[in-house]
Amino acid sequence: MSERPKLHRRTLTGFTPTEIKSIDTAIPAKCRELWQKFGTQEFATKEEFQKSFINHVEKTLARSLYNCDVLAAYQATSDSIRDKLVVHWNKTQQLHTAKEAKRIYYLSLEFLMGRALDNALINLNIKDLTSKGVDELGFKLEDIIGVEPDAGLGNGGLGRLAACFVDSLSTGNYPGWGYGLRYQYGIFAQKIVDGYQVEVPDYWLNFSNPWEIPRFEIQIPVDFYGYVSTVKTPSGGFVKQWNGGQRVLAVAYDNPIPGWDTSNVNNLRLWSAKPTTEFDFSKFNSGDYQNSVADQQSAESITSVLYPNDNFYKGKELRLKQQYFWVSASLYDIVRRFIKSKRPWAEFPEKVAIQLNDTHPTLAIVELQRILIDLQNLSWEAAWDIVTKTIAYSNHTVMQEALEKWPLELFNNLLPRHLEIVYEINQRFLNYVGEKFKDEDLLSRVSIIEESSPKNIRMAHLAVIGSHKVNGVAELHSELIKTTIFKDFVTIYGSEKFTNVTNGITPRRWLRQANPKLTELIASKLGGYTFLKDLNELKQLEQFVDDADFRHQWDEVKLHNKKRLAVLVKDLTGFSVNPNVLFDIQVKRIHEYKRQQLNIFGVIWRYLQILATPEEERASKWLPRVVIIGGKAAPGYYAAKNIIKLVNSVSQVVNNDKSVGDLLKVIFIPDYNVSKAEIICPASDLSEHISTAGTEASGTSNMKFVLNGGLIIGTVDGANVEITREIGEDNIFLFGNLSEEVEDIRHEHNKGTTHIPQQLELVFNEILSGTFGDPIVFQELIDNVKYHGDHYLVSDDFESYLETQDLVDQEYKNKEEWIKKSIISVANMGFFSSDRCIDEYAENIWNIEPITDQV
Repeated sequence: MSERPKLHRRTLTGFTPTEIKSIDTAIPAKCRELWQKFGTQEFATKEEFQKSFINHVEKTLARSLYNCDVLAAYQATSDSIRDKLVVHWNKTQQLHTAKEAKRIYYLSLEFLMGRALDNALINLNIKDLTSKGVDELGFKLEDIIGVEPDAGLGNGGLGRLAACFVDSLSTGNYPGWGYGLRYQYGIFAQKIVDGYQVEVPDYWLNFSNPWEIPRFEIQIPVDFYGYVSTVKTPSGGFVKQWNGGQRVLAVAYDNPIPGWDTSNVNNLRLWSAKPTTEFDFSKFNSGDYQNSVADQQSAESITSVLYPNDNFYKGKELRLKQQYFWVSASLYDIVRRFIKSKRPWAEFPEKVAIQLNDTHPTLAIVELQRILIDLQNLSWEAAWDIVTKTIAYSNHTVMQEALEKWPLELFNNLLPRHLEIVYEINQRFLNYVGEKFKDEDLLSRVSIIEESSPKNIRMAHLAVIGSHKVNGVAELHSELIKTTIFKDFVTIYGSEKFTNVTNGITPRRWLRQANPKLTELIASKLGGYTFLKDLNELKQLEQFVDDADFRHQWDEVKLHNKKRLAVLVKDLTGFSVNPNVLFDIQVKRIHEYKRQQLNIFGVIWRYLQILATPEEERASKWLPRVVIIGGKAAPGYYAAKNIIKLVNSVSQVVNNDKSVGDLLKVIFIPDYNVSKAEIICPASDLSEHISTAGTEASGTSNMKFVLNGGLIIGTVDGANVEITREIGEDNIFLFGNLSEEVEDIRHEHNKGTTHIPQQLELVFNEILSGTFGDPIVFQELIDNVKYHGDHYLVSDDFESYLETQDLVDQEYKNKEEWIKKSIISVANMGFFSSDRCIDEYAENIWNIEPITDQV
């Protein structure tokens, strides 16, 4: 296929500085005068906000004073704030264009943004103004904020990291865009039916989304299937031409991303899939109604759901379609923007940096190479030099089973030209390795093509080979990837290609927005809110540790947050919990390596021990505790779904046992998301980050909980290592085997020497006795530990886990010391800001600078 047609005109932000000046001088004086007179002005006062609010109610929503309900108030408020953001957004894009700044393009399949209104109010510093404005109009701001659904654009830590990063890019005045997909139904909404997870569509777009700007004029064609031909050029050479068999359109939706304490507003561009022909009139008229819209349904399925179930061929094909659709549209957009600058291709890496967030966007390597050699006629060597200097890759897992692979046959069918390029990349790479090392086994281990049955393409290998930098996301993780999954590539490239950028979180969302009372208390001691931009200022809190009045205020904030969570628990589950007892929380994606099964096995053991204690002695022997677990399991991950079922079954038994009362409550939070996390994290006394050592790349929920004053029980894994270093060993509860011991233990398990501790055997016997329902449902969970190798070392860490929980009980009884630990922990969380992450990426990987000048 020849170069794609230009299907849209560019706005001012797409012009080069020279073109802007040329157009500017050609604008008639009268036009310029009118534009200046009537141009958009952002509101700055309460009255101006109210005028905008009423204008949107009456003109945008076609409502009035008499039928403006809370939904209309949310839409009018959001439209007014969005208007203000767009003014900043336009100026920012013009500034970056005028400065010819190098931009970072962050490619992530997930952007777990959460609610946008509250975040925008905080970052624009207009929350008080807006609150007073809507109050006089008859509404409460918290009610208006509560109407907004969470954006269905992500699932777990990967997506929330991306959301924190785009916030920090804007806050740091860096020129950067995010690129993702606009999922119509999110990943899924989680319902709990008879204790089981049931997936239903997440209708987050049921109402107009005021935060997105549809760019219907931007419709980029993306091809699939077809065949490749060789075409002779006028100069006598030959080029490859891909003739696609199916074409869909990528339609752009822009989302302004404001920074805090700055007018810089970057962009998150999301793509939605549309058919080239929505409706076949001839088929409809012939009575073939179903097939008359088949093309529309086929195209739109690409961006219907995040992570379609890939337990079967069609699901795998749809996932691969998603990934190519997204990177193809994004690269077309990026390349088009560069071509307008009329710079030579060799300067592309000087103006463009592309970061791959995990392996999902790895096809960007192949697609950019295809664009350069097939469409722009660069030599292979020149093109590959540009690709590798432009692209960098963040790895998020050391688990081989989690590294993406695509069956060769599927890949060839869907993307035939890209497979040819993959083969060429691989052959040139293997030639280089073969000449340098003369090691046939090494060639087999590092090849992009896995010689399995069937053959697979190893996307992580492709990502490493096609990037100039590969980073892990915590110190332990970055060392592990160099000694495990990418050990051979370190031998080939040297260790300098591999680096570390420990993950972080944005304090604007995870302190100011999630925990306003704690933020206000901190600000009262530090003399303002500048710590939200320089989180290291929290260190000053240490001077107040011995201040009894301050500790009392700190404890009152925690109690307030626990009461707030207790209300949410009651609303979601019907169970009442006592906010005056220890809140023990584990909320994250449900997966065997995160070991929610270890947690619930520990809860069952605790329950049995309480029952075994004479009733008159229980209150003195057992510290009351509320255990809260939440998260979603992948639709096809049956072991994880059975963990959810077990948690809910235990919850029903324990919470309805009147003899136990408040000594133990077990809660499962359904449909866990960002807005729920903003209530959950500030309420924790203890949070569980108990993955098998060496399996969690970093984790960011551990950072959110500690920043909000909760202590951690966890393994020596991921960012727990660096959190321990920052806050001190006395302020974290560590247990379990170390990462360097894990493989030896697994080897012993595989020889049939799994030892089940007596406490865990007691738990298993109780489950199998039917106490928590049909034991057949939970047989697999037990068998995985007892007979199938216990891959995640539940049996090996169980006794250590119980002993450490006993230590938690003892420590919590000394409330004053617990509060001191909480304060010291928060005071030492400065390192874990996503602002620091972005500064490190900018300096060490992207080579970009902040832009703070004005147009």
